[in-house]
Amino acid sequence: MFSPLSAIIRRPAVTVPLDATVREALERMERARIDSIVVTDRAGDLPLGIFTLQDLLRRVTLPGGDLLQPIAAAMTGGLVTLRPQATAHQAALVMARNGMSHVVVVDGEGRLAGVVSQDDLFGLQRVGLGEVSGEIAAAKDLAALRSAAADIRHLASGLVAQGVGAELLTHFTSTLTDLLTIRVIDLTIDEHDLPPVPFCWIALGSEGRLEQTFATDQDNGLIFEADETDAAEVRAALLPFARAVNEKLDACGFTLCKGGVMAGNPQWCLTLAEWQRAFGRWLYEPQAQALLNASIFFDLRPIHGADRLAEQLREWLLAATSERPLFLRVMAENALTCQPPLGTIRDFVFDHRAKEFPHTLDLKTYGSRPFVDAARILALGNRVPHTSTAERLRAAADAGRLGPGSVTALIDGFYFIHLLRLRNQATHATGEGANRVDPRDLNDLERHVLKEAFRQARKLQSLLALEYQL
Repeated sequence: MFSPLSAIIRRPAVTVPLDATVREALERMERARIDSIVVTDRAGDLPLGIFTLQDLLRRVTLPGGDLLQPIAAAMTGGLVTLRPQATAHQAALVMARNGMSHVVVVDGEGRLAGVVSQDDLFGLQRVGLGEVSGEIAAAKDLAALRSAAADIRHLASGLVAQGVGAELLTHFTSTLTDLLTIRVIDLTIDEHDLPPVPFCWIALGSEGRLEQTFATDQDNGLIFEADETDAAEVRAALLPFARAVNEKLDACGFTLCKGGVMAGNPQWCLTLAEWQRAFGRWLYEPQAQALLNASIFFDLRPIHGADRLAEQLREWLLAATSERPLFLRVMAENALTCQPPLGTIRDFVFDHRAKEFPHTLDLKTYGSRPFVDAARILALGNRVPHTSTAERLRAAADAGRLGPGSVTALIDGFYFIHLLRLRNQATHATGEGANRVDPRDLNDLERHVLKEAFRQARKLQSLLALEYQL
């Protein structure tokens, strides 16, 4: 799902000029055995619209239209386009948000580069992904949404059993979860009389990082656009809708956040200026405990609505954090408090305070978190817009902060720990034990690789300690 669209486009787009007839477009589609065609200018460079078989049914056949009418009268205009470097994950979300089955890809000058369909995104993946995606899109009520959510977990468990890698599995699960969230929001919008203002639902924490596991709760927020004098009134109108979305997601198995970090909490349903002030309190007067609680907010990612609000907030945030060395230093101090559980002789060290889970390792707090925290700091300090841990580390390597061989080992270590968590959760563990593993339950090779993964986390923390003189 992080593959660029340039690697997914299978062949040059088939086109017709704007002055072609519907019949001419259909003839070209039949010859090429495709279900869509791009309408362009006479030169064939600039895409002006797209015509699909669905458009044929809706705008020509059912109204009793003439096949000799110009294609301009039947095509879908106002194209939503993406660049070749956009990812498959972004394309899937764009299609879901706009109710499309195709997205047109253009280069930096707006020239046609190709077309990507839902089949291109899901057709080459393992059986079940396309079916679950279709089930989500067709859901009309809470019962259907709950069924789709259960199918996501069932599919993910099956992929774990099939040996799918942690990175690929996590991206699949996160993408389907995004599609489910979008569908929940769409259905809930229809149930509420919302104020006519732009707003954006944002994901935070593991969802914002595209790193959800089977045992995850909600972390989300809402950014809306309103004048300072109208903000309280608009917020009051949006909160019932946001709470309804939170409740539906809870019914689908994404439990309510115990800390209240949800869009239905007025504390996290804010205008862009209010969000900037909230971040400003952490940036300009950094306190260790406050930043420990606030760290998940720095993983924000747009899910639904006016993406530009989230992008504006992220751009402002990256500009502000990169110029605040004291803030980054306090973040680094926090990151070093969770040391990987390795002793001086490189054997596992157990947390004897967790008496309910003797001889176990907390793979979330002392395994995944050191990677997540370090990657976040590297991203904030170098204006890296990515939110996933792996992409943040790759960007740090591209910036010369990590060697290419080093970053590969770091990412492999991070995802090995993540895979153990997923496997643990898929088989039997729930509740507080969902992220704990007894090394005796691992085979010799797994124990060896887990130790090496912890060493990679320690190596990443050493880099932070050196950079911030801790």
